[in-house]
Amino acid sequence: MASSNKKISKRDTGKLLNEWSQEFAVFVPSRETGVATMAKWDGKDTSFLDWHRNTVIPPKANFLPAMEEMFNFQRDKEGYHIELPPQDKHKQLIFGIRPCDAKALAILDMTFSDSYQDPYYLSKRKNAVLVGVGCTKAYDSCFCTSLGISPAESTDVDLMLTDIGDEFLIEAITEAGKKLISRSRGLAEANEADETRAKASKEAAYQKVTRQLDTDNIKQRLLANLENKDYWEKIAAKCLSCGVCTFLCPTCYCFDINDELVKQQGARFRSWDSCAFPVYTEMPMENPRVEKWRRVRQRVYHKYEFYPMSFDVTACTGCGRCIRLCPVNWDITQALNNLPAKV
Repeated sequence: MASSNKKISKRDTGKLLNEWSQEFAVFVPSRETGVATMAKWDGKDTSFLDWHRNTVIPPKANFLPAMEEMFNFQRDKEGYHIELPPQDKHKQLIFGIRPCDAKALAILDMTFSDSYQDPYYLSKRKNAVLVGVGCTKAYDSCFCTSLGISPAESTDVDLMLTDIGDEFLIEAITEAGKKLISRSRGLAEANEADETRAKASKEAAYQKVTRQLDTDNIKQRLLANLENKDYWEKIAAKCLSCGVCTFLCPTCYCFDINDELVKQQGARFRSWDSCAFPVYTEMPMENPRVEKWRRVRQRVYHKYEFYPMSFDVTACTGCGRCIRLCPVNWDITQALNNLPAKV
């Protein structure tokens, strides 16, 4: 039986990206700024195919920027006049997104389209095409398989690419993906041998994720330890409250809003914020999380207890960024695996 999948030589990836650039603003993994992030395709550099495991800054930044102008305003005798920033009319194509980060965007979609439709986030997401590339070498901090995510497969992308040696096998996941490859040049039909290699590649990638998180009865274990102050003080002892784990988490979405006013004109900005910061929950009368252990507990419970209560999905994809990029090696899997059985 003939395969409906396509394939492309790795050396022709640049040609395919250039073709897609005619229709999309194409983003690929880049280290040009010194920090790996998704950046505009420069039309030639495909070196990321060799070094890319996962970007430091997650792809959420393409849809929820670290700082974003919401509108600008001018003030005169008649009052305030508001002007929205011009919208980029190019649709985005994110190439090389990993399954964990694609899942994270699906989780963020729930947040920004629930009781309030966020126009800034959703306007970017609805025009985006996600082209996933499966992992072939996981970090030792990755634990996606414990959360039901495969490092080499995803239903949260439009196209999924699998490494089969000198080529990529291309699977169309959505209708948008099918339409894209139907009009893309330079693709060949995949054969049975390609499918066999792809299956072996996916299985090998899955086995390379060795860190494990015990998710059995995790909600019950968390509820039982909600008031276990001694445990959370111990867990939080070395945390610096720097916020790195939240800024680099692909599912964290907390933000602050500020106005900048100079004379008679200004702008309103939205910027990333973090529940790790002591002032995050500060109110005129009190701060319910002034102690560090409460903030650390809040982050863990939000991911594994509170978010599932609202959306029936864990707000963690096991990408491991919060472990490998933490300056003091704080480890969320250890915090969860070591929860006392009884309190």
